[in-house]
Amino acid sequence: MSALHFSASPIPRYLQVADVLRQRIARGLWSQGHRLPSLEELGAEFGVARVTMRQAIDLLARDGLVSPQQGRGTFVTGRPANERWLNVVTTLDELARMYRDTEPQIVNIDESTTAPALRPDEGTPVERYVFMRRVHSRDGQPYCVINIHLDERIFRRSPRRFRDETVIPLLASMKRVTIAHAHQVLTIGTADLEVAHLLGVPVNAPVAEVRRVFRDEADRVIYFAEVTYRGDAIHVEMNLKP
Repeated sequence: MSALHFSASPIPRYLQVADVLRQRIARGLWSQGHRLPSLEELGAEFGVARVTMRQAIDLLARDGLVSPQQGRGTFVTGRPANERWLNVVTTLDELARMYRDTEPQIVNIDESTTAPALRPDEGTPVERYVFMRRVHSRDGQPYCVINIHLDERIFRRSPRRFRDETVIPLLASMKRVTIAHAHQVLTIGTADLEVAHLLGVPVNAPVAEVRRVFRDEADRVIYFAEVTYRGDAIHVEMNLKP
């Protein structure tokens, strides 16, 4: 990676370099006991000063991933924990089960009657929506920001539960609610200032953005959500049929 790539980002260079080195260790390119190139060699590779490389190495050492040894060099001593625990699922049943199993801690940060900005091919809007903006966390670590627009008629059937619980498992369990069509699109993006603050990641850090639409049998959009996940929490696995 060249210095040109680093200069385009507001993230400090030593953090960017440390992230590249961390990924090399995580992927097994540098195994346990591997001796890293010298600071001068790494600095030349990344186009950064020696002091920047030293900051990056010190950060990895504090995380227990490397150990600088006087007169011998710097050696790999550990591997980053695998934090990609959130699997991207492809059916509504799996999605509801995922939210039930993870039991996220929910912080509601906004509620209003704002209507969603639907695209022409996404279905017909209902008369009124309840909008909820919330942050989901796991073990005290925020992992997604979600903007939800829910059909107000459905919301009024159980407002307290919709405010306190994850919406999809509750919605899927309601006997008088039919989800005839469920569709989602995942794209890769970067965290803006607000999302970075809510998720505790650097500005421009990679994120997964999901646009999710549920429609009833009359093609009315009863649930619409825009979800932004931390990129380092997402795992995508798909079976490819021959």
